[in-house]
Amino acid sequence: MNHWLVKSEPDCWSWQDHVKKGVEPWDGVRNYQASNFMKEMTVGDQAFFYHSGKERAVVGILEVVKEAYPDPSDASNRFMMVDFKALDPLQQPVTLKEIKSDERLSDIALVTQARLSVMPIDDAAWQIICAKGGL
Repeated sequence: MNHWLVKSEPDCWSWQDHVKKGVEPWDGVRNYQASNFMKEMTVGDQAFFYHSGKERAVVGILEVVKEAYPDPSDASNRFMMVDFKALDPLQQPVTLKEIKSDERLSDIALVTQARLSVMPIDDAAWQIICAKGGL
């Protein structure tokens, strides 16, 4: 199983919105690198749900339930989306400030490629962030 992090502005699509829906497509990604990462996702992979904007924190965990397929909101047919199921909220959000202050996390894309909206998370970083979030 691989691990990922996906970002969303909470006023556009929040963790609470996803929990209410249960399973929902992750659409609207228009960055080639982020879209390519989505193509690598397989059923059962898990992803951190990250609130971007003012909050800047990991708030929950999603699971891939449908692998990449064309995003119908993309007229060019170049970009993909996956379906995620909401699994668990973190007991306490893990802020970007906390992540940046931990040297063990200095190489993750959230720190090195801050504008990327979909990114891989290695197993060690996954465990560290889960622990910080109370899981």
